[in-house]
Amino acid sequence: MGELTIGGLADEAGVNVETIRYYQRRGLMPEPDRPAHGYRRYGATTVKRVRFIKRAQALGFTLEEIGGLLELDEAHACAETRELASHKLEAIETKLADLAAMRKALTALLCQCDAGAMKGNCPIIHALGAD
Repeated sequence: MGELTIGGLADEAGVNVETIRYYQRRGLMPEPDRPAHGYRRYGATTVKRVRFIKRAQALGFTLEEIGGLLELDEAHACAETRELASHKLEAIETKLADLAAMRKALTALLCQCDAGAMKGNCPIIHALGAD
């Protein structure tokens, strides 16, 4: 794979062209110079960078955090990168606990609905409106 146009880069990385432009505006990717009579060209390493960004997003990292990860990669700072990943894992664990509590509460409300525990009043509406 040689140099690519922005469209080719987007295709290779599995994103759309506007995603590439957005990453450039956010400072996550450099914007190559435009030749006098031609299109900007992107190298193979740029495809890897876009894929890195997308994979990091899939793991829950924000674009700001991804920018930090990219800086740490350039500084060869593995310990700091591990620390960021550890904090992200803690945040995910907290969200999972919150989601489990929400699931439990909604399951209980649905059971009340199914049991007809409150004749005439919807237990879900009642619980959400309670003080």
